[in-house]
Amino acid sequence: MTQEPLIVITGPTGVGKSALALEIAHRRETEILSADSRQVYRYMDIGTAKPTLAERAAVVHHMVDVAYPNERYSVVEFRRDAQRALALVRKEGRGAIVVGGSPHYIQALVDGLRPAPRHELLRGWLDRADETEGGQDRLDAWLGRLDPAAARGIDRRNRRRVLRAIEVILLTGRPFSDVGRQRDPSLDAIFIGLRTERTRLYARIRGRLEAMVRDGWLEELRLLLAMGYSERLPALTATGYSQLAGVLRGERTLPDALELVEYATHAFVRRQETWLRHDARVHWVDADAPGLCQRALAVIDARIAAPGV
Repeated sequence: MTQEPLIVITGPTGVGKSALALEIAHRRETEILSADSRQVYRYMDIGTAKPTLAERAAVVHHMVDVAYPNERYSVVEFRRDAQRALALVRKEGRGAIVVGGSPHYIQALVDGLRPAPRHELLRGWLDRADETEGGQDRLDAWLGRLDPAAARGIDRRNRRRVLRAIEVILLTGRPFSDVGRQRDPSLDAIFIGLRTERTRLYARIRGRLEAMVRDGWLEELRLLLAMGYSERLPALTATGYSQLAGVLRGERTLPDALELVEYATHAFVRRQETWLRHDARVHWVDADAPGLCQRALAVIDARIAAPGV
């Protein structure tokens, strides 16, 4: 029997990807595979907009709660675990919906992005060097000399990415910008992209952040810290958690922290949109249009009926 293509639902943060994925999953009796770099962590539920227990009971979700916050979990581990999860779903004769806004995670699974090797001792040394006084400036300058293209393309505030680039360069002897382009054959997939007007999206993001606080986001972080998870862990550098940690330390007010989270989220949205804009496979659907699910299903059915189109 011919295997149906993957359904990929993507788009910027807050646009409504998860809700659409759930509705399509119910209609087509498929399972969901999350491509979110933060939902992989246990105990980080509210701040990552993780699907609720009721939603996960109604539709099987994969790649959610697969690591603890103190475990190093990158695109390398994601690709390995997501491939296993997808193989299991297909072995059972079911379809899968990949949903998320983490570009590298989607590329790793769907586009066959082949992650570079890791070296825990080297990475540990880089982590310690990054934490020393003046260490970040020195490592940024080092990356600029080793791989100018990568240095220009990586936000220096994303320390995890900066250190990963240096790690890969030292391990492979090749520019990170070149190693990151290695790929295996891609999977057959239908890309549905959700979009909406920018001001409307920003209003949604603001409303979601306020709802997260009402639902106990600050208490979630306080519990994580009480469990012994350091706010310096890569998992807790996720947008929102680091800003809220300043509230718990008494360094900023909650309104000020939420304003910082908004700005950081807006910047991430712009990066997501830039990445998606260059992918010709994406079938764009207005997230606010009536009958959104029916529109998305029409795209899916048309693609399945005419796979070469």
